[in-house]
Amino acid sequence: MTKLQSKQNKLTSRRAVAPVIATLLLVAIAVVGGSIVFVFSQGFFSSAQISGSPNIESVRIVGYDARDSDTLTLHDGLAAADPLTLQGSPSNGLVDGERIAIYLQNNSVQKVTLSEIRLAGSVYSFSSIAGGFLDDYTGTSLDKDATTGIGKFAIATNSNGVLGSETPANVLTTTAAELQPGQQATIILELSENVKSGRDAQFKITTTNGAVFVGTVIAGQQSG
Repeated sequence: MTKLQSKQNKLTSRRAVAPVIATLLLVAIAVVGGSIVFVFSQGFFSSAQISGSPNIESVRIVGYDARDSDTLTLHDGLAAADPLTLQGSPSNGLVDGERIAIYLQNNSVQKVTLSEIRLAGSVYSFSSIAGGFLDDYTGTSLDKDATTGIGKFAIATNSNGVLGSETPANVLTTTAAELQPGQQATIILELSENVKSGRDAQFKITTTNGAVFVGTVIAGQQSG
């Protein structure tokens, strides 16, 4: 009987680790483990960021010319193809087939490719102009698709001369609507529907990377 009692006393005299010490040990293990993971992964993330190019796109809408006139003023401040009627017939409103100009600047560190433009709900796709010169508004280079009704736009790099020149504006001949880093350009958009004078029309640009840039064009006015 005495022997059994002494064994029982020996068993009950053993103590476990205190709860506070156990908690501290778990926290210490977690901190050490996290530090080890961070040290090993830091080099990987740094090399991945250095090797990859930044993919942030920034396109600024700096102005537009949506006047009901016979010529368009481009981003360089000069009229395009004056005295040719690049815009359309004056004093009849902005009607289907006439053109407006919207000024853009690519503030990105890489080129930006435009995939689609919307004005007042209508969709417009890029048109590559053979020869690099845009014809007057009676030509066919920017005519909307007869089947889908999708309108067309071109990108003018400059007005190609001084006011009074009969040479049309220089436009991109590439198969994609590309804006180079820091480049200023003008979207020459041929309307696929009538736009009422004085209307606030939303202008939305979508790039091939999915970035969207929005501005407002007031029909019949000029800005920038």
